[in-house]
Amino acid sequence: MSHTSFYALTMLTAGIGIPILAALNAALGTRLGSPAAAAAILFVVAFVCTITVLAVSGPRAVLGAWAAPKHLFLAGTLVAFYVLTITYIAPKFGVGNAVFFVLLGQLVSAAIIDHFGLFGAQLSPLTLTRACGIGIMAAGVFVTQQV
Repeated sequence: MSHTSFYALTMLTAGIGIPILAALNAALGTRLGSPAAAAAILFVVAFVCTITVLAVSGPRAVLGAWAAPKHLFLAGTLVAFYVLTITYIAPKFGVGNAVFFVLLGQLVSAAIIDHFGLFGAQLSPLTLTRACGIGIMAAGVFVTQQV
């Protein structure tokens, strides 16, 4: 299997997990009566999993965090925002609807990040062909949400 195929399959798997995460955490938030409690539990479980992987793969890498630009740590805030909002909104709006708008936001944001090479991302200009492809993807996601 090529690196490209491995990366694509891995990210497809991660993408499959996003709506499952949303549905599970939304159900937990509803059951607990607190989306914030469900999000906190999710982060504790995620932290334990991540620490386990870090322990196996090389914990010394964490030492480099002190020298990293501080704006890079805002990613944690974005994860918290996503988890809190999807946990709160999915039971009221539907997992499919919530994820639809998340995907739409991801398409737009990813195109901007790639076009300008923001945050050290690989530069990939937004050509007319790429913009049409993103539009088709967005339309496809929209069509899947129609009743």
